[in-house]
Amino acid sequence: MTPPTGHAQRHIWQKYLTDYNEGLGLVYERFVLNDFLEDLRRRHAIGSVLEAPIYGMAGVSGINSIPFAQAGCDVTLLDDTPDRATHVQRIWAELGLHPTITPISPDQWGSLPLPDNSVDLAWNWAALWYLPDAAALLREMARVSRKLVFVAMPNTLQVGYWMRKWLLDRDFFPTIAERWVNIGLIRRTLEAAGVKIIATGVIDVPPWPDTVMPANEVLKKLGIRSKKLEDQFTGEGWAWSTMAYYTGAQPDLRQRVLKYAWLDHARLPWQIKAIWAHHRWLLGEVG
Repeated sequence: MTPPTGHAQRHIWQKYLTDYNEGLGLVYERFVLNDFLEDLRRRHAIGSVLEAPIYGMAGVSGINSIPFAQAGCDVTLLDDTPDRATHVQRIWAELGLHPTITPISPDQWGSLPLPDNSVDLAWNWAALWYLPDAAALLREMARVSRKLVFVAMPNTLQVGYWMRKWLLDRDFFPTIAERWVNIGLIRRTLEAAGVKIIATGVIDVPPWPDTVMPANEVLKKLGIRSKKLEDQFTGEGWAWSTMAYYTGAQPDLRQRVLKYAWLDHARLPWQIKAIWAHHRWLLGEVG
């Protein structure tokens, strides 16, 4: 089955157009990713960034590169759904930020509208399996970057992945190209495009499994129908929004969320963390 393009994600992202409540797991994921990207920016003197596609993470689409823009980088975002690109522009404008957001056609991921060697970093987060030809995009990322390529995908070693695949979200997997969770395949494709892999590891290692669902939905799918538990997970006290942190409405949110990051911060080999990590990643150097 041909995997869908970004158009097939409409039902996922539309609910977050004005309601930015993403859930604890997604907000945690964004904060640990933010820290990783900021470290990458500092160590490699990154001044310009391409994120393509922008819809790999659930929740509010298109905000993964906000920390780059806040640090003064030139940010370009590519999306194959024009109305979503418009909404992403609006979301960034709430923060006084104005990246270059370019809508492209779904068949254009293998021919990006950027010159060779035009950005310091080309990257995406967990988006490859949505594309009809992920290999073509990886080759294009190698072409347009003059320094680095960074890619992360869901980690198949952790239990939440298999809970999602066989129990919680079985209808999802026939719609994507699951082979692109294979980090070795990504590595080989980038190396064939002239990228030298300089680092690999895991990220997003909270003390809960990665089901890509709010806790109350997981409870329902598991047949646990407790009104007390559902009220706990859906009540006002369980509203988690990265945008609330970015706008300054909840300045303490990062501190509250990252108290769960002890596994991410533990000085352990990444191979040990991989048993529980939600994502694996690799970083490549161009040229």
